[in-house]
Amino acid sequence: MHAPRTAYLESAPLAPGDTVALVSPSGPGTRSSTARAVRSLEAWGLRVRVGEHVLDKHSRASYLAGEDDARRTDFVRAWSDPDVDAVICARGGYGAMRLLDGIDWEALREHGARRDGRPKLLTGSSDITALHEAVRVHLDAPTLFCPMPGNGVFRDSSAVRDDVHRWLFSPWAGRSIIGPRIETMVSGRAEGRFTGGNLSLLAAALGAPEASRPPSGILFLEDIDEELYRLDSLMLQLQRSGRLASADGIVLGSWHRCGNRDAVRDLMEEYLSGLGVPVLWEQGFGHDPEAISVPLNVDGVLHASDDACSLSVTASAS
Repeated sequence: MHAPRTAYLESAPLAPGDTVALVSPSGPGTRSSTARAVRSLEAWGLRVRVGEHVLDKHSRASYLAGEDDARRTDFVRAWSDPDVDAVICARGGYGAMRLLDGIDWEALREHGARRDGRPKLLTGSSDITALHEAVRVHLDAPTLFCPMPGNGVFRDSSAVRDDVHRWLFSPWAGRSIIGPRIETMVSGRAEGRFTGGNLSLLAAALGAPEASRPPSGILFLEDIDEELYRLDSLMLQLQRSGRLASADGIVLGSWHRCGNRDAVRDLMEEYLSGLGVPVLWEQGFGHDPEAISVPLNVDGVLHASDDACSLSVTASAS
């Protein structure tokens, strides 16, 4: 079997004709958004298997796409099926973290390989951060933090679709990950594992097994619809838990609908400028209408200076 974290560095995750599973671990979509997601993936030459419970309704909570056991079953079946090459989350919302404790991760490690021996690729963003972190810790497999095919941003932006397509159908080694508005907040250079995702989800996981040991490397953070005092509280949680101090570099994504941009930047500088590590501001991943994709659990290099910024995937894992 390929070394899990290097699986997609020299060969693309997917090729036309591959099979992907579409699942909804978090919030509910609609019949039309699911059909649109399937059409988008099929247009790329992929065979799509839709999870049995994707259109289920939770008996109590309208914000969940069916019962926990049903959503968990769809994810586990997809990951355990050797014919499935990638598990694609249709949308975010809330609910992925509710699935984690009921998953037999050792069984997924034993039975989660594709027919070519590589691990499956998980894709999704926002609430799917919970699954990205779990796959990193329990399976050590690479994942892709990217816009989801059941969401409006995927429908509305050709740039988003093109970027996701490039990450799915091209090798990752040497790929540059730079958004159009990126700036240097703190100068420096760092190398290490890419981890992180949505700030709220990372803070909510503190105390859980996936967060028991703060990882080193390059930490990615973004969020949406949070007031400044909430961002302050969430960053304080990461600070007190050691997640910020363990990072060798930090990349800040979009802060969509989080209030005044300058106020958010000032808050982030307060928490991050004294860590002695390079920090990039507004790299563009997350909930931005033109959000770019970011691979996680791979190694990369961050370089930040007053003159230029660069962020790229390295050719081999350390």
